[in-house]
Amino acid sequence: MPVQSLSVLVIDENKVRAAIIEAGLREAGHERVTLVHDVDAVARRIEEVSPDVIVIDLENPNRDVLENMFNLSRAVKRPIAMFVDRSDETMIAAAVEAGVSAYVVDGLRQERVKPILDMAISRFNAYSRMARELEEARNELQSRKLVDRAKGILMRSKGISEEEAYALLRRTAMNQNRKLSEIAQSLILASGLLDE
Repeated sequence: MPVQSLSVLVIDENKVRAAIIEAGLREAGHERVTLVHDVDAVARRIEEVSPDVIVIDLENPNRDVLENMFNLSRAVKRPIAMFVDRSDETMIAAAVEAGVSAYVVDGLRQERVKPILDMAISRFNAYSRMARELEEARNELQSRKLVDRAKGILMRSKGISEEEAYALLRRTAMNQNRKLSEIAQSLILASGLLDE
């Protein structure tokens, strides 16, 4: 995604610090920057702006504010760069768990905004790709289990080989223009009803 097309939402109660982040973003070529100073209304603003990236700056965050920001991070499914003035191992672990893409302690300087934002986007994209691949692998494994169960049902009920059972499932899926796993699921369901 080209830099100029990114919409960036900056969440910071401190207007001076927000201006530093905004200046760093504009210097890096980001023209669509929205500032939010009211942390309580942030969820509504995210929905309205629908940003590509979120930058959160928390001067001296207490546990409640951090927890709210971490809950927000889990919900929005976007790259998030978070600047904090102080932190500890628990806060860092919570940030990682919440999906914060870049967690920067005591590092708010205008010239650092662009590389940190770039890193947050890269990490978010890498994490999203891994999550997608994991979900695809889980779905594939589930599909294979369904097909294996369906083959077993066909082998027992029709007295055919595993290859013949698979061929029958595949042919049925092709004839009905459905996925093999859908046919397998239907057969397993039907078999369960007939066995009762």
